[in-house]
Amino acid sequence: MIHIVLYQPEIPHNTGAVGRLCLATGARLHLIKPLGFSLEDRYLKRSGLDYWHEVDVRVWEGWEDFYQGVGKTACLKMVEVQGSRLYWECDLTRAAEIFLVYGPETRGIPPSILGLGESLHIPMLGTRSLNLSTAVSVVLYETVRQRTLAGRPLGS
Repeated sequence: MIHIVLYQPEIPHNTGAVGRLCLATGARLHLIKPLGFSLEDRYLKRSGLDYWHEVDVRVWEGWEDFYQGVGKTACLKMVEVQGSRLYWECDLTRAAEIFLVYGPETRGIPPSILGLGESLHIPMLGTRSLNLSTAVSVVLYETVRQRTLAGRPLGS
């Protein structure tokens, strides 16, 4: 299964859009508190449209709760501007469970967490970052592509 992990997301409509991406691909969404909005936020629900209630979402009280909950052997791929490897160079099919981790929109993944998994980046010209939901879609669909070519159906 593919897991999308948003560490301390700040903008509700980004999270709503990511929720729709997760639903479309069969991925599970993990939200790690503190969140910059309420899960009842109208912008979250507006971006998630009428699908939000169908999204497989887990909310964690903090990074330690998440990390203990998924296991220290979890396959974590940290997607960050300063990542050391291009996302398409990474074999995203090896682990049955893969966790694509994204940091808050204004700060990124803190160094204390970044070192817990392989760091990936999306190449860019003329800008220092992409919108969070855009970055999630780029790497999520590469993961789906690789896993589909490896014989894994959508959602696995």
